[in-house]
Amino acid sequence: MTFTSRRATRIAFGVIIVFVLAQVVWWIVFQRRYVAQVTASTLAQWVRDAETATLVLTRTPELELELLRRYPHLMLSESGEALVVNPVARDSFMAEQNGSLRMFAYEGPFFVLVVLTGLYIIARSLRLERELKRRQQNFLSAVTHEFKTPLSTLRLLIETALMRSLPPEKQRDYLRRMESELNRLEQTSEQVLASARLENAEGPPALAPHDLNVVVQGVLGAARAGLEARGAVLKVSYSAEPLPVSLDAAAFGVVLNNLLDNAVKYSPAAEKLVWVGLELDGNVVRLHVEDRGVGLEEPESQKIFERFYRVGSELTRVSKGVGLGLHLVKTVTEAMNGWVTVESLDIGTRFSVALPKRVELNTGVDLLSSPEVRA
Repeated sequence: MTFTSRRATRIAFGVIIVFVLAQVVWWIVFQRRYVAQVTASTLAQWVRDAETATLVLTRTPELELELLRRYPHLMLSESGEALVVNPVARDSFMAEQNGSLRMFAYEGPFFVLVVLTGLYIIARSLRLERELKRRQQNFLSAVTHEFKTPLSTLRLLIETALMRSLPPEKQRDYLRRMESELNRLEQTSEQVLASARLENAEGPPALAPHDLNVVVQGVLGAARAGLEARGAVLKVSYSAEPLPVSLDAAAFGVVLNNLLDNAVKYSPAAEKLVWVGLELDGNVVRLHVEDRGVGLEEPESQKIFERFYRVGSELTRVSKGVGLGLHLVKTVTEAMNGWVTVESLDIGTRFSVALPKRVELNTGVDLLSSPEVRA
């Protein structure tokens, strides 16, 4: 159905373009013919005027001034016995007609350009709309899967535990698996709810002064156990100097948790090395999250922050997720006056979150560094 609709749209746009081009070409040709006919007719009429005026002048010489006034495009010949077409008037008339031809020649292509630009904008909007609709469908499928699979696993584990007595080691194994599935449900719910809150937010988050070293330490302390249970090996490099920023600590926790989850998710090795680094770069405080995973292709690095976008093919993708994590990273960071960049390494990927350094004045007022530091 989508293919048929896309093909019909392309055919319709092709027909419109061909029709517009044909119409403009016909219009230009018609105008050229019309101008040529007007020019030839006018010049012929001037010649007839000269003949008529010469005949009158021969019979009534005293009407010379009246004839020149009535026929401004005529002049006396060198002999003074006849009236002829004034070369200056003829050249001026020809220049005017040629100007009209040039105007038509410019108007036609300009009209085509305007129409083609409009068609391009419409076509691009339709393509983006189809792409968004496809991602929304993928999102619904992913959300359904991300909720249904853990619930089915939990149900199976609970029913198995109720049906028969399990040894202590087996019970602990079942409980660990239940905890893992509950964490998966909680993470998916948090991403969906966070996205909904951002969509409905009436203003930016409430920012407060923090030391980014301290904030990151708190987030990692809460997330470390769950990440290590998934095979992550965290290497953290804090800044030796304070990193004063203005942010919403809870919102920043969403940013860092999603970056860490993304790093672990796309690291196929059993031991998933994740490096977290903090630094002060002039007026910018930077957080780096680097992994040794599958990396990114250049086209995908431009799309991964879009809502519902997920790396890889829908048919071959095996990683969990709903396509909201990196979208939340970008949106939340920008709401805190920062920005996010991604760099594909020889092995793995590095995400960098940049926040303006907070400047404290003697008046006690906190100012963010100028946004110009991005340059």
